[in-house]
Amino acid sequence: MDNWNYFNYFTEIEEYFWKKRGAHLLVSPLDWAIMETWQKAGVPLEAALKGIDRAFEAYQRSRRGAGKPLKSLAYCTDAVLDAAEEAQEAAAGSHSPNGAKAAEPFARSELRQYMENNAALLVKAAERFAQSQATVAAALLRVAESLAESLTLLDAPGNLDLEDFERRMTILDDKVHATLLSNASEELMLKIRREVDSQLSAYRRKMKAAQLALVEKQYLQKRLLDEYQLPRLSLYYFS
Repeated sequence: MDNWNYFNYFTEIEEYFWKKRGAHLLVSPLDWAIMETWQKAGVPLEAALKGIDRAFEAYQRSRRGAGKPLKSLAYCTDAVLDAAEEAQEAAAGSHSPNGAKAAEPFARSELRQYMENNAALLVKAAERFAQSQATVAAALLRVAESLAESLTLLDAPGNLDLEDFERRMTILDDKVHATLLSNASEELMLKIRREVDSQLSAYRRKMKAAQLALVEKQYLQKRLLDEYQLPRLSLYYFS
């Protein structure tokens, strides 16, 4: 799998799910939360797509599949995790080939634009909350500054270490999430908790407790970002 697909993880899964479902509909916050749990668990893109195929096949053979479309990626979770385990077993003992480093999957100018846009969104949000939530505003400005400082890495000679770059972006994402979680109002948190409980109600028996906990966490993060109109910084969202 090439690096372009690796960092285009969510878009690839989203479009594949559209094709399988036969309708170009918006992917729900729950579906995004599920994709994020797969990404954080290290599920390869190829395994995710294979698992979706298997889930659709099983669904179409079931009574529920008679004339009713599969509505959520939640139904695909077990099949995707099984495919990921198979991929891990198949890869055991294999070694990546030695040799020259692979070419960078996208232009640095495009990556720079992505980061500059994200920094601008953080600054804009900080300005919106400067009066009502000064702590949040200050934290967002610090993250924007760190993001701007990371731009210097794009000017370094030689190949860009994308894995290390992604680690930096993940750290900044975590800082934003921690800030929002600590400062969001009880009313907003209650609203989001009710949403996720409602959306997961049909899948609780199908998903394991650990999976449910991860999905709930990712859903909460996604919805808080939506409420504060903030971007994801990870390269997985760069396309």
